[in-house]
Amino acid sequence: MGYKDLASCVADLERTGALVRIDCEVSAELEIGSIQRRVYQAGGPALLFTRVKGSSFPMLGNLFGTLERTRYIFRDTLKAVERLVKLKVDPRCALREPATLVGAVPAAWHLLPKSVSDGPVMANRTTIDKLPQLKSWPDDGGAFITLPQVYSESVLQPGLRHSNLGMYRVQLSGGEYRQNEEIGLHYQIHRGIGFHHAEAIAKGEPFRVNIFVGGAPSMTVAAVMPLPEGMPELSFAGLLAGHRIEMVRREGRLPIPAQADFCITGVIDPAKTLPEGPFGDHFGYYSLAHHFPVLKVEEVFHRDGAIWPFTTVGRPPQEDTSFGAFIHELTGPLIPTVIPGVKAVHAVDAAGVHPLLFAMGSERYVPYGERRTPQELLTIANAVLGQGQLSLAKYLMIAAHEDAPRLDIHDIPAFLGHVLERIDPRRDLHFQTATTMDTLDYSGSGLNSGSKVVFAAIGEKRRTLGTELPAALRLAPGFSAPALCLPGVIAVQGPACSTPKGEADAQMEALCRALEGVQGLDAFPLIVVCDDSRFTAAELNNFLWVTFTRSDPAADIYGVGASTVCKQWGCSGPLVIDARVKPHHAPPLIEDPAVEKRVDELAAPGGPLHGLY
Repeated sequence: MGYKDLASCVADLERTGALVRIDCEVSAELEIGSIQRRVYQAGGPALLFTRVKGSSFPMLGNLFGTLERTRYIFRDTLKAVERLVKLKVDPRCALREPATLVGAVPAAWHLLPKSVSDGPVMANRTTIDKLPQLKSWPDDGGAFITLPQVYSESVLQPGLRHSNLGMYRVQLSGGEYRQNEEIGLHYQIHRGIGFHHAEAIAKGEPFRVNIFVGGAPSMTVAAVMPLPEGMPELSFAGLLAGHRIEMVRREGRLPIPAQADFCITGVIDPAKTLPEGPFGDHFGYYSLAHHFPVLKVEEVFHRDGAIWPFTTVGRPPQEDTSFGAFIHELTGPLIPTVIPGVKAVHAVDAAGVHPLLFAMGSERYVPYGERRTPQELLTIANAVLGQGQLSLAKYLMIAAHEDAPRLDIHDIPAFLGHVLERIDPRRDLHFQTATTMDTLDYSGSGLNSGSKVVFAAIGEKRRTLGTELPAALRLAPGFSAPALCLPGVIAVQGPACSTPKGEADAQMEALCRALEGVQGLDAFPLIVVCDDSRFTAAELNNFLWVTFTRSDPAADIYGVGASTVCKQWGCSGPLVIDARVKPHHAPPLIEDPAVEKRVDELAAPGGPLHGLY
């Protein structure tokens, strides 16, 4: 049942043609990352790089590059997971379908990690500089681990039951770190390790952290799972693996998965932080250098025949898109049990995941009312924004399930259209200003800070969305090239933004005044101002990426006929979002032309990678 280690997974994928060995020498600095991204975009196989320049360890990329391959990897256990989810959603199904309970009981045994005295991971020791030094983008601040499993325990309640396994960025080289002695640990807000770290600081105790790489594929997935409070990721890893996770117990130290390929152990220095980064991230920009905790390295272990799994991040879709789709398949049915009234949620990958969240909810507060207004929807929206990583959503668009029971929340144009047809911009926008936001999002007022907005849509259609630009459309000086992105949505090219952070932009206000009274604009409730309207309108993913990664709601939403009534901001005409690049934004990711030329040559006819991309 399931793979106990990474090597057995690799062997099986190679046997079935789902993995290709790359035996020519390639560099972990930029080349391997570029190859992996291209093969992912081509829907290609997993990749085992056997000759990595400067390292004796093979590197495994694109393991989860397709949803189909991810399902295949966990084919033996998915039914058991589904049974347990079904029991959680509706415990009565055990009475109606006793086979569900019978099938779930053996799987539940796998939730319990198993203590062992030794394991393959303990066979060898090495140093940080001997590990593969993956650098994905030209301006990355050094090498970092892209698929780490960072393990910590509560110092107040030590043990596996109160442990956290998360995927947090680990910088191996560069910057001010002392080689082989220190590495950087970057974790975002609202992560379990942060709560453990805070406990250790308050108690004045050393904060131990172990970093695992490889092992059972279920460990990697568990590290990114948004699990309910109180369920250790190690338990989920065992459930998904189809066997109990063996953990090597060590007196006075944190445990280590016996089947891991690598493990770095260390202690966070309570009195020290160092600049970490910059690094390319899943928004499609560089996250800039900031001070983050430093791990004092104690030991680096690896098993015989160790394999270094990796991915590369960048503007979505990337390999982590498959992660997200797989996680939604597993956890989607649980969401209504966690947040009453929610029918479904969808974090939009093309917008960077956290910047844009769709939700469907019930609206039952005043069913007898003649004219329905968002009421329960707002209660649900507040609950969503208070729930785990959903709290990092920047734009939350929520619609009433009763208005369109068959609306597919994953059909992005249909859902956006449904919201834009119904929203009343005088009433249905609800802002949270000066609040927290994703650590990687630089559109806000500072690191971890910015704003949020809820779009609440309910009732009958208010408008029919336009599919042709209004003939009478006029723009303010400096604005040009209007283009249709979607029904009801226009992109407009604006002048380069030079307005300091936090100040209203006079050019945007002039545009809103110019649009007042334009005939036909009532069919276009959303106008996006950008740096390149042709690019923004060319593809749905371009529109989503530009609009929602380059704007901060409180600072960048304007409106035609805007007014504030009892502190409620709204507008009588279209919403206008300023999605231009601002002076304080992080730079976008751009590939190195020389490296791309080399990667092109590898795939040319007669080249060792011909046919892969």
